[in-house]
Amino acid sequence: MRDLSAKQSRYLQDPLPTRLGNLASNLAHMSSFAKGAKNPTAVERLLDESRFFIEWAAADTGLETTAELVEMQVQLSWWYHHWQEEQTKPAEVTRFVSQTRAWSDRVLDLSGLFRA
Repeated sequence: MRDLSAKQSRYLQDPLPTRLGNLASNLAHMSSFAKGAKNPTAVERLLDESRFFIEWAAADTGLETTAELVEMQVQLSWWYHHWQEEQTKPAEVTRFVSQTRAWSDRVLDLSGLFRA
């Protein structure tokens, strides 16, 4: 990401549910891009951006949600640093697709955007 401070400023203007919704969207896109072996550069960009989204959102969540988000952030950081190698391994890509989809669903739930 080039201008991190501008992105952070823009991201923090939204209410927390919207910020978490954006994170969930990123995670869903990662899952989709990795599953179709489409645009590995986009996966890396989304991995990087999502790590920052978590950092910027976690401070405004409760302790349990923060802990969940930080666990995701640690795993996303691992994937970010290993994606070039791991994307060539079908079993690892399948695991990545499954995990990011599950995280997307969980973060969307945490956002409360679709509660009745």
